[in-house]
Amino acid sequence: MNVLVTGGYGFIGSSVVERFHKEGHRVYIIDNLSTGRRERVTVPHKAYVYNVEDRACEEVFRSVGFDVVVHLAAQTSVMTSLERPCQDAEANVLGLVNMLNCARLHGVKKFIFASSAAVYGDTDQLPAREETACHPLSPYGMNKRLGEMYCEKWQELYKLDTLCLRFSNVYGPRQSSSGEGGVISVFLNQAREGKPLYVFGDGTQTRDFVYVDDVTDAIYRGATSDVTGIYNVSMGRETSVNELIETIRTLVPVKDVQYLDSRPGEIARSCLDNSRLKRDLDWVPLYSLQEGIAKTWEWMLRQEAAAAREEAAPARETPGWWRIIRPFVENGLAFAAVALLSRDQSGFLYEYGFDFRLVYILLIGLMYGSRQSFLSASAVISLYVADSLANGRDWGSLLFDPETLFVAAVYLFFGLSVGFVTDKYKKELAFAKNELAVEAQRYKLLMDVYKDTRSVKEALQRQVLTNRDSLGRIHALVTELESLEPEQVVGAAVNVMEDLMESRKISIYAVSATGYLRLLLQSNDADLRAPRSLHLKDVPELSEVVTSQRLWVNKKLVPGLPMLAAPVVHQGETIALVCVHEQGFERFTLYHENLFRIAVDMISRSLSRAFTYVAATRSERFVEETPILQEGAFLEVLRSKQAAKERYQAAYTLLHVEASENGLKEAAERLSRLLRDTDYIGLWRGRLVLLLSNSGPEEARAAMERLQKYGVATRLVSEDAVYA
Repeated sequence: MNVLVTGGYGFIGSSVVERFHKEGHRVYIIDNLSTGRRERVTVPHKAYVYNVEDRACEEVFRSVGFDVVVHLAAQTSVMTSLERPCQDAEANVLGLVNMLNCARLHGVKKFIFASSAAVYGDTDQLPAREETACHPLSPYGMNKRLGEMYCEKWQELYKLDTLCLRFSNVYGPRQSSSGEGGVISVFLNQAREGKPLYVFGDGTQTRDFVYVDDVTDAIYRGATSDVTGIYNVSMGRETSVNELIETIRTLVPVKDVQYLDSRPGEIARSCLDNSRLKRDLDWVPLYSLQEGIAKTWEWMLRQEAAAAREEAAPARETPGWWRIIRPFVENGLAFAAVALLSRDQSGFLYEYGFDFRLVYILLIGLMYGSRQSFLSASAVISLYVADSLANGRDWGSLLFDPETLFVAAVYLFFGLSVGFVTDKYKKELAFAKNELAVEAQRYKLLMDVYKDTRSVKEALQRQVLTNRDSLGRIHALVTELESLEPEQVVGAAVNVMEDLMESRKISIYAVSATGYLRLLLQSNDADLRAPRSLHLKDVPELSEVVTSQRLWVNKKLVPGLPMLAAPVVHQGETIALVCVHEQGFERFTLYHENLFRIAVDMISRSLSRAFTYVAATRSERFVEETPILQEGAFLEVLRSKQAAKERYQAAYTLLHVEASENGLKEAAERLSRLLRDTDYIGLWRGRLVLLLSNSGPEEARAAMERLQKYGVATRLVSEDAVYA
C-alpha cells in the first residue's frame, strides 16, 4: 500500500519509514527539513519538501493516492510553544487540519496522528489512562489535545478512520540533543564530551521513557488494523531523572551533575497506562530502559567514529567583512595603478591621447555600480587637480578655469552614468532571478504532479494487463483524458463513459456558484432530452451528491432523474456531475457501480490536472487583468466546441461584441457579470466575441436581447464565417 509519513526525515519518522519499507510498502515523505535530515533515511522513497500546512500538499495526495497517512510532522518544543505560540499553532493545528482535509478528499483509509503525554498535564492519576481528564500546562499540550479532537470530529463527520497515539518520552538512535523529550540523548552527548549533566529541577521529576523501535511497532500495527480512537504508547513505568542518571552511569562515565531551576510548563510526574494498546493491538514494549540506552549509546559511538573518518575538510567560506571591504580595496588598488601611470607622461598612452582614467572609471562602474564609480570619478578629479598643482597652477585659477571644470564634469558624469546603468542592470537581473525561482518552483510542482500521474497510470495499466474485460476500457480512459484543456477533457469524458458503461445516454453538468446545474455536454441520442439547466433546490437527490461528494444510485427509480450520478471534485469543491440516464437492469451491480466510480474519479483527476495547468499558464491565456481569452486559447476552446457539435450535436453560438479597442476591458467586466459559468469571452480574428455554450438560435436571440438591455450590443456570427 501507499504510505505517507509527514516529518519522515525526523527522529521517529525515519524509523517509521524504514519499518514500512521493510514490510514491503511504498513510502512517501512530506518534510520541510526544518529539523529533519535527509541522511536519516537510506531506504527507497519519494520525498516532497513542503510545510504540512502548504496547499501544494493536496496535489501530492491527488497524484499518488495514499492508503495510510502517518502524521508525525510537528513543532515539538514546549519552550517554543510558550515563547512563540503562533508558530506552534501553525504547525501543530493548521498543518494537521490540512492533512486531515487532504486525506478526506482523496480517499485515505487510515490516518494516524502522533499526540503526546503533554495532553494530561500534571495529573495525580498515575499511570494516566486514555479516559483520564486532560489539563495541559503548555500551548504544545493544548494543541495536541485539539488535534485529537479534530481527528475524532473528522471520523464522525467524514468516516475517516483516525488513530491518535499519545507518546510518552521517546528516545533512541537519530534523536537530536535538544528539547526536554530528548533528555537521554542530551545526557549521553554531554557525558561523551566530558561535560557535567545539567538537570532542570531537583531530579525527582519522573518520565515514562519508551524506545523508538517500540513506538514504530505500535504505529505499524495501528496502520494495519481497524483500530481507531486514542491510545497511550509507553513503557508504563515511572523513572525519575536521578534514576536515569544512575542508569547512564553504568554505561558511561559521568563527570558531574549540576541542578538548575525548573523550567516553566514542565510536568512534575508522567506515566501512561499502556494496557489498552496491549489488549487491542497485541503490542508489548520489547526494550527495557537499560537496553534502549545501551543501543542508543552504541549508535552515538558509531556516528562519532564515522565522523572521525571523514577526510574532506569543510569548505572555506568568504568572511562577511571581506565582501564588504573588497570593492573599496580593489578600487584603491586600481586607482594606485592609475596614479603610477599618470606620473609617466612620456609613454605611448600620452602620445596617442589615450585617457586611461576614463577606462578606470568605466571598469569600476561596470564591476561595482554607482557608489564605487562615484568614488573613482572623485579620485580621478583629485588626481587631475594634483597634477595641475604640480605643474605650477594655483587653486584660484583652477577653481575658475573652464577647462578644469569641464574635465571634472566629464569624469563625474561618465562615472555616475556608468554606475547607474550598472545598478539598474543588477536590479533587473536580481528581479529576473527571483521570477525564475518562482517559475522554477511552479514548474517543479507541475512536473511532480505529471510524473506521479504517469506512474499511477502505468501502475494501473500493469494491474489490468491480465483482465480481459477491462483492459481496453481502462486504456481508453487513461489515454483519452490526457489533455490539458478542460473542454477537451469534458468531450473525451462523455465518449469514455459511453464505452465504459455501454450506454448512449450520458450527460455532464457544471455546478455553478448560484446553485444551478448547467448542461456541458450530452450523448448524441435522439431519445435523451437532458434539461439544459436545473436548480439544485428542485432536485434534492442531486443536491445531496453535490454536498456529500458521494456517488448516488437511483434505487427507487425516480422518474426524470438519472440512474447514476457522481461528483467531479477539484480542490475540495464539486465542479461538475456525471450522469448515466439509462442503465440496463442486469447492470445494476456493485461491479458496474465501482466501475462508474473509478471512471468519474479519473475524470476528476484529469480535470484537476487541466485546471492546474490553466491556472499556471493564466498569464499566457488571458489578456492582462481581464477575463478575455487570448486568440490562441480561444481557438482551442472553439475547436473543442466544433468537435463536440460534430460528435454530440452540442449547439453553440458566437456573438460579435460591439466594443472599441479601448473599451475591451470595460465591456469584458460587464459581460462577465451577465454570462453563465459555461460561456467564454475571447479574441477571435482581432475582435471581441462571446461563445455561448449549449445555445441554439433561439437561446442566442434571447441572450442578445438581455445583453442589449444592459447596454451591450452584439451581432450573430454566421456558421459560414466560423468555418471560413
